[in-house]
Amino acid sequence: MLLFLDIDGTLLPFGGAGPYPVYGPAFPLSPEAVAGHPLLTRVDPLLGARLLSLGCEPVWATTWLDDANTCLAPWLGLPRLPLVEWPDVDDDGGPPGLHWKTRPLVSWAAGRPFVWLDDQITDADRVWVAAHHPERALLYRVEHQVGLTEGDFAALEAWLAER
Repeated sequence: MLLFLDIDGTLLPFGGAGPYPVYGPAFPLSPEAVAGHPLLTRVDPLLGARLLSLGCEPVWATTWLDDANTCLAPWLGLPRLPLVEWPDVDDDGGPPGLHWKTRPLVSWAAGRPFVWLDDQITDADRVWVAAHHPERALLYRVEHQVGLTEGDFAALEAWLAER
């Protein structure tokens, strides 16, 4: 099961908790290492272990591109993850209301089941995926002000247990 991970508004909340400490035994990055990403300390570093506990194959699905691996993955204690490469278009020609990530993620999944965590998912995305993807897929919208919560993890674990 693939786990597509957005960052802004999903792992990096636009409100809520933080900042978290930038160094120490549980936090391997020095203050200098996060200087280029001042919002990094708003990401709960314990989310990495929590995401891995879902038993899915995590994949970056973010506009951070490789910065997700060079900056955020070490902060979260994650290994280098595969990264979805986005098409270089302003309008991907999808139906009105369809998120620009939806079709590339379904293509990347290549028929495999997946969970997609993002703060911009809509019903239009769910309908399109249900019609164009042969396997199970959970498009899970995260509240951008708080990012992933224990309630979100409970919902994800319940859905994953149904398989």
